[in-house]
Amino acid sequence: MTDESANAGDGPTPTPGIHHVTCVAGDPQRNLEFWVETLGLRLVKRSINQDDPGTYHFFYGDAEGTPGTSMTFFPWTDLPEGDVGAGQVSRTAFRVPEGSLDYWEARFDERGVDYDAREERFGETVLPFRDPDGLPVELVAVDIPDDDPTTAWTAFVPESAAIRGFHSVTLWLDDPERTERLLRTMGLEAEATEADAAAGSDRTRFVAGGDVGKYVDVVETDRQGSSGRGTVHHVAFQTPTDADQSAMRDAVASMGLRPTQQIDRHWFRSVYFREFAGVLFELATAEPGYASDEPLDALGERLVLPGQFEDRREAIEAGLADVTVPRPDTEFAANRAD
Repeated sequence: MTDESANAGDGPTPTPGIHHVTCVAGDPQRNLEFWVETLGLRLVKRSINQDDPGTYHFFYGDAEGTPGTSMTFFPWTDLPEGDVGAGQVSRTAFRVPEGSLDYWEARFDERGVDYDAREERFGETVLPFRDPDGLPVELVAVDIPDDDPTTAWTAFVPESAAIRGFHSVTLWLDDPERTERLLRTMGLEAEATEADAAAGSDRTRFVAGGDVGKYVDVVETDRQGSSGRGTVHHVAFQTPTDADQSAMRDAVASMGLRPTQQIDRHWFRSVYFREFAGVLFELATAEPGYASDEPLDALGERLVLPGQFEDRREAIEAGLADVTVPRPDTEFAANRAD
């Protein structure tokens, strides 16, 4: 995609899909152990919340931190548990290979993970579960093509079951009409609608043009919620180049929303805004990426501080809890592609 592509046609270059999802956790060690060891994602960046540098920011993704694969967390230990409701991302779903849900249910049983019965949704099988902070998450079994842009991380989970980036996010909204118009402006198209028994209303699926994280489901609900541990802080959509992002920012502003100026987040450049129902959206560039300041084979090995924080390293490290990144046992590592 070229910078000039953002100016083609009558609107901004359509987003390929989700870039990352950022959530609120509690205990940082527990968060690391679950997302690295139990779910098998790679810790691709260990850093700090740039708006609250006394707090960690963990980034989990595929083997290379590919856009569309990274689930990130702010572990705020002093926050109460949140409750998912209208104006929030209610579910974050990941893709796993067809035929792997038996493996995941057995793994969840072994590790005491709270999960629900499988569901059928838009012709796909979904396994809902919750992380230790109660965050609602789903695994969706899909056919992973040979040329898929993600790279499985197999330190703890075999390639035949490894998470391969995002499938979708579900938005719970009390009045979805304007948000649906926003999604169309961002380049997503309504694909199908079916009844959602849990919400007592319809679920409408919007699809972007990318390969990973291309779905956004919209469900109307008047259920009240609250932010806190176990909820999503924001969802970021890919605007690969600066020009793509600028054009999308202009399109969003033209709808009466109030996007920020571009903010340098070190591994991508971001624009933030609250959509009409209150969900915090981000637009994120593809570059420079998680490997811009660490070798690919050493991602997540050390605490990385964006440049403006480096001269405060000693004080920042002293204020952060000690954590240990889980390591695979040697026997499994030798056979991890089975």
